[in-house]
Amino acid sequence: MVIAIQRALGDRIQVIQGDITTMAIDAIVNAANAAMLGGGGVDGAIHRAAGPELLGECRRIGGCPPGEARLTHGYRLPARYVIHTVGPLWRGGDEGEPDTLAACYLSSLAIAREQGFREVAFPAVATGVYGFPRGDAARIAVAVVSSELAANELPERVYFVCFDAATAEAYRRSLSTPG
Repeated sequence: MVIAIQRALGDRIQVIQGDITTMAIDAIVNAANAAMLGGGGVDGAIHRAAGPELLGECRRIGGCPPGEARLTHGYRLPARYVIHTVGPLWRGGDEGEPDTLAACYLSSLAIAREQGFREVAFPAVATGVYGFPRGDAARIAVAVVSSELAANELPERVYFVCFDAATAEAYRRSLSTPG
């Protein structure tokens, strides 16, 4: 079933190795911390590229719990908007981490649909300092996004933008293998 859905999606999902802050699309997703005030990894890179206005808007929002998502403007980014989502801290996998990670993708895609976004780019949510195993995270991300795209017209295209080759390969592998 999963492989049939993935084939039917054609080019609606793409894996790119690169810098998510350079994507000139409707929205990029930020793997944020709960405070949404910047940090390391992709979160820090997005905040630096967007400029101080992003921090000000995030302060007004007041944070985001794990598995949920919040929307801000993109400011100095080429992307018009940023969808901030907070992944789970990996504690071995038996404390609901896979469900929380899936909820990150579902919440982010729900915002994208509500806003009418045609293109959205995701980083490898929770695989950095939060420690979620890369292969497991890729399988969850691909399964959730594939299912949501099969059931909805928007977004028209989703990019998985991976900072390094090993992460990009994990996402490509997940796209090419069933379940």
